Amino acid sequence: MTTMESLIGLVNRIQRACTVLGDHGGAEGTLPTLWEALPSVAVVGGQSSGKSSVLESIVGRDFLPRGSGIVTRRPLVLQLHKTEEGQLEYAEFLHLPKRRFTDFSLVRKEIQDETDRLTGKTKQISPVPIHLSIYSPNVVNLTLIDLPGLTKVAVEGQPESIVQDIENMVRSYVEKPNSIILAISPANQDIATSDAIKLAREVDPTGERTFGVLTKLDLMDKGTNALDVLEGRSYRLQHPWVGIVNRSQADINKNVDMIVARRKEREYFATSPDYSHLASKMGSEYLAKLLSKHLESVIRARIPSITSLINKSVEELESELDHLGRPIAVDAGAQLYTILELCRAFDKIFKEHLDGGRPGGDRIYGVFDNQLPAALKKLPFDRHLSIQNVKKVVSEADGYQPHLIAPEQGYRRLIESALNYFRGPGEASVDAVHYVLKELVRKSIGETQELKRFPTLQNELAAASYEALERFREDSRKTVLRLVDMEASYLTVDFFRKLPQEVEKGGNPTGPTVDRYTDGHFRRIASNVSSYIGMVSETLRNSIPKAAVYCQVREAKRSLLNHFYTVVGKKEGKQLAQLLDEDPALMERRLQCAKRLELYKSARDEIEAVSWAR
Repeated sequence: MTTMESLIGLVNRIQRACTVLGDHGGAEGTLPTLWEALPSVAVVGGQSSGKSSVLESIVGRDFLPRGSGIVTRRPLVLQLHKTEEGQLEYAEFLHLPKRRFTDFSLVRKEIQDETDRLTGKTKQISPVPIHLSIYSPNVVNLTLIDLPGLTKVAVEGQPESIVQDIENMVRSYVEKPNSIILAISPANQDIATSDAIKLAREVDPTGERTFGVLTKLDLMDKGTNALDVLEGRSYRLQHPWVGIVNRSQADINKNVDMIVARRKEREYFATSPDYSHLASKMGSEYLAKLLSKHLESVIRARIPSITSLINKSVEELESELDHLGRPIAVDAGAQLYTILELCRAFDKIFKEHLDGGRPGGDRIYGVFDNQLPAALKKLPFDRHLSIQNVKKVVSEADGYQPHLIAPEQGYRRLIESALNYFRGPGEASVDAVHYVLKELVRKSIGETQELKRFPTLQNELAAASYEALERFREDSRKTVLRLVDMEASYLTVDFFRKLPQEVEKGGNPTGPTVDRYTDGHFRRIASNVSSYIGMVSETLRNSIPKAAVYCQVREAKRSLLNHFYTVVGKKEGKQLAQLLDEDPALMERRLQCAKRLELYKSARDEIEAVSWAR
């Protein structure tokens, strides 16, 4: 095989691989990067211009649907692969990858059936392409795209927009800079009215990408010829015009073999008084070789840009694979190691949130600096220490014998009942810290990229973390309530020992005995209790955060997953595999990514090898 055949064959293989992997023309006719970078030949012509016959002549097989009006209703991406002499000719469709067609009449039927599958048995069109590969020793390596024929009017059964719809579809293929335009025009019509030439002139005004093909030379009026067109006087292109003589309708009806038709075409040009001097540069065989040679030169010119694109794509795909993660090992030891590594990655991010490397930990400080003080200020001590309540509590504490000097039991009851109010803010602070920690667990799991692959492990990690946080919360709640109970169980004696001295300093020790049952007396009791409660409040304001941090935050940093590690360490291989059960969509994405990466690397190596061959 020559270098040219190797290079074009390689491009064909890459394009087919792209097609299999989904890197091909989509529903809107747009082509992804690698396919778009590789040149192909778009076949353009008006309806009944002879497009199908030209393609069949190039292939050497009768395989396309025929009929009047619009026959090609979906783009047909036709990839020709040259095989060794003597090998069997066959065709394959992308949508039927495991079936080989050796009967080309069945290929025609499948094209029709696949077209009808999308468009129905109507005259509607669809931009979704059909992909067909033909393997034969009688073809040259080429990728041809047969497009619906351009038309000027809509016929019955077609929407009024059909004319513009077809033109837009065809234009989406031929306007791409790597597209080679094969413009088919019938010789028995004025070239100035050619739909194909008109469109080609718009998208390729210099004619560098356009090859003109003149069909139906044998059907021109007697005494006329198309030499002005073929010799470039009527409309000049950068590339020479090629004349084609297709099979006649009688030959088609008689199923005349395409090889015989090629021989008749050669004889026509060789014996024609008008075209014999151009015979060596006419006919479908010459056209196929001309296109193949030009395609090879275009590919060579674009090798640097194609290689650059492939290198960039390889980097992006490798980065995406790293992001998605590599496939998981099958042995239990490696799976356990993977799980522990994933847990450590999560734990690292969780600690970063707490320590300030990531946002969120500051919300815990907000609980202590804002929520707790605000809650302490809202406690109903004004109502509790009102004159009426103080009288009531002191009187009940005295019983049937009123206090003689200071109502100690009344003091104790007022203080102990007031201290019970601190339980609410204490428990609320513990709960608030708990909810912040739970939210940080949720965020940390979401931010651990390595965990995104494993929804089951995410759920297990979250459940284990929440369970641990519940234990920490309960321990913290008990500790905070114990702090409150401690304050109630033993009052600070020094505080009260100072009270009589302060009274004596402010009063007259030689004065008459103070009436112990006036409002002023009870107001003084309320004031003393309030001062004591204020002192305790300040103490708890400082100690409750310490308890919460010690029991919840510190433990979360130290042992959030300790119990989970113990449980996971006892699991069998099957159970470990269930934890590493990936999201099917992500597995499919990684598989496709790996296939594309393999394709791009192989394409890069082969392109470089062929391009340097001599």
